[in-house]
Amino acid sequence: MTTTSVSSAVPTHGNYHNYHGYLCHHPGGHDSRLALLPRELLLNACVLDVGCNEGWVSCEIAQSCGARRVVGVDIDDALVRMAWRRRRVLWSHQGATSEPSPPSSESRSKRKRVHTAPSIPQVDHFPASCQHMFGPLPITDTDMLDSEAIAYTFPHNITFRRADWVNERIPEDDAGYDVIVAFSVSKWIHLNGGDVGLRRFFERVYASLVPGGAFILEAQPRESYTKARKLHPVRNVAFLHPSSQLIYLFSMQTLQENAQALQIQPEGFEVILCSMGFDPAQRLGEPGEGREYPFHGPDQRPNH
Repeated sequence: MTTTSVSSAVPTHGNYHNYHGYLCHHPGGHDSRLALLPRELLLNACVLDVGCNEGWVSCEIAQSCGARRVVGVDIDDALVRMAWRRRRVLWSHQGATSEPSPPSSESRSKRKRVHTAPSIPQVDHFPASCQHMFGPLPITDTDMLDSEAIAYTFPHNITFRRADWVNERIPEDDAGYDVIVAFSVSKWIHLNGGDVGLRRFFERVYASLVPGGAFILEAQPRESYTKARKLHPVRNVAFLHPSSQLIYLFSMQTLQENAQALQIQPEGFEVILCSMGFDPAQRLGEPGEGREYPFHGPDQRPNH
């Protein structure tokens, strides 16, 4: 059994299943963190969502925020499959599109690529009962679309990848991104990769952004690291193959050893990012009820 299968049961990379379960009562539920971002930041942008989980944030950016292209990447193959399914479910609820207002001249000047802003569809146009009764609607292949513009509207403007993005490249990296989003993943990158892994992640982000691009970082506080390193075996661990249990035990030991050796504090992330070339971060406020840590971003990459 592979490490990915084990991580599905024990979230050693923060790959919790049903992480956005508190929104499940509403298929088109909105993430409070996105509401804190300037509207023009995501409009017409090519966006990478690192640690996309089941695709809630990625899909909302692609469907409701006017993004031209969204790529969600996660280390857990099971979560990526769920993200693809969520895309199809949201498409089944979607109605007609409406045209967003064009981005401001200031936002255009900071963006390397300038295109006509994509249409924003009407979310939750059809009741959930339709999808439950008849199943999700099929999605037309982009090769069969009449208009190129349609390819940049939901659900055609989003894709998902299974990869350890800190250490693995994906095809979309070559073109670069206007915005890279990292919600609640820095702690897990830090614990699994140590200080070296965290720096590598920040370096990858900077190298993958186009000039003038933005890095949206939700950094978990250091006190939350303690809870992560004390993850206990899940109830079904006894049903796993013995070799999988060994991998799990090794992962737990690695987290604990890495945590003890960490020198970089979350409060020092901005200093590191600025030393790499980012502009100073903007504090955007609290993401909403139930979240205990502040939300920072965007860290801007200079245009030069």
